[in-house]
Amino acid sequence: MPLARIDALLHAQPAEFAAAVTGIDAALQRKIDQLTEYRRRITDLAGGESLVLPPDVVAILNRMRSLGVSERRVRLERDAWILMQALDPHVMPQRIREKNAGLDDPETMRLYLACDQSVDWDPHDPRLDRLIDDLDAWEIQHERDNNRAGHLKLVSSRISEASPAWQRIVDALAHRAKQRRPAGHDNAPPP
Repeated sequence: MPLARIDALLHAQPAEFAAAVTGIDAALQRKIDQLTEYRRRITDLAGGESLVLPPDVVAILNRMRSLGVSERRVRLERDAWILMQALDPHVMPQRIREKNAGLDDPETMRLYLACDQSVDWDPHDPRLDRLIDDLDAWEIQHERDNNRAGHLKLVSSRISEASPAWQRIVDALAHRAKQRRPAGHDNAPPP
């Protein structure tokens, strides 16, 4: 605000002063809104998500953030979506529906958040045994087709690279899945 305007306000009537303060507040709010939008755009550009992924996938990644999923896991998931789009784009609509359904399911979200937290656990942490049992039971209940298994394997391998605890989970689940397969089907991909 120019100094001349401040001097005028100091000598203004109460109604004129109140109107000026309201105007100043409105101008500040517009500026805050503008800066907030700039920050949102910069965040979108920094993540690169909106540049390379469909809006539905970007919405999933933002939803994951709002549900408490760590940024590290969101970035790994984002990278997996980018790879999936490059390697097998025709499966994207189905995977988007499945991912949203998973985010809507309380049990799936409980397991998802537990997996996210387990990335930093020691690979011998006894909590992993319970998590492996829960994940195995979930996988049996939600049997996946071979096409989906490849995409899950992709995401799991990216996460297990970053975490010895997750490597243990992936290995244990693959072993259990192999044991469940009928004889002669040992070459089938793990769920």
